[in-house]
Amino acid sequence: MKLGVVGKGGVGKTTMSALIAAAFAARGKRVVAIDTDSNPNLGISLGLSMADAEAVPVVPRSIAAGPGEGLSGSEILSTYGRSTPAGVTLLSAMRVDQAGAGCTCGSHAAVRSMLRDVLDDESDVTIVDMEAGLEHLSRSGGTLAYADVLLMVVEPSRKSILTAARTVALADELGIPRCLAIGNKARLPEDEVFYRETFASYGIEMAAIVPLDVSIPQADRAGTAVTSAPAEEARRAVDSLVDLLEGLALPA
Repeated sequence: MKLGVVGKGGVGKTTMSALIAAAFAARGKRVVAIDTDSNPNLGISLGLSMADAEAVPVVPRSIAAGPGEGLSGSEILSTYGRSTPAGVTLLSAMRVDQAGAGCTCGSHAAVRSMLRDVLDDESDVTIVDMEAGLEHLSRSGGTLAYADVLLMVVEPSRKSILTAARTVALADELGIPRCLAIGNKARLPEDEVFYRETFASYGIEMAAIVPLDVSIPQADRAGTAVTSAPAEEARRAVDSLVDLLEGLALPA
């Protein structure tokens, strides 16, 4: 299964990516998490120290076209992948650490190439933590064109849900089989009512509502793994989401 995690800035995409990846790994799945943020932080959320996260090598753009094209999934993981305390293998697809370095189009093409079939023999679940916004769906070919499911993380604001509605339209054009919304940071019960009513009004399929838990932002502020935060209600919601994902009937 290939999952793309998308949404507007600040909704909690990286937190959700880490929690979902860790939940699949806890069930014995081989999980690869790809960080496509130009300011990558997924490694820290999965339990790496800041120094170890910074040391994760970036997958070269050339695996899409160039000298690196043709690398097998096992070669990519052994060379560029890093194991994390959450039991998830991390790949870093891009990093911007120099001004004026140019666009990241090649890195997006590399992610698209890996999602197509490169990692199929090495991963039961591949989860891609995308940058904020919609550009990854509008690029030529679509970075997430080979995803099975888009998980649209939203916070309890209408702007966030509008972004999800636009995402559904673009994903449909790319032929992505399913788009599911995750209502994050929910103060129960009022935010649950807002999510259910607003998702329904925009025709968005809801997969989960994840309660707000103060231990998650506390872990973020401390620079420690969100996967180790004592967020029992949030974990239960994520486990139910993983149950749903495992039960989906997807095209072969």
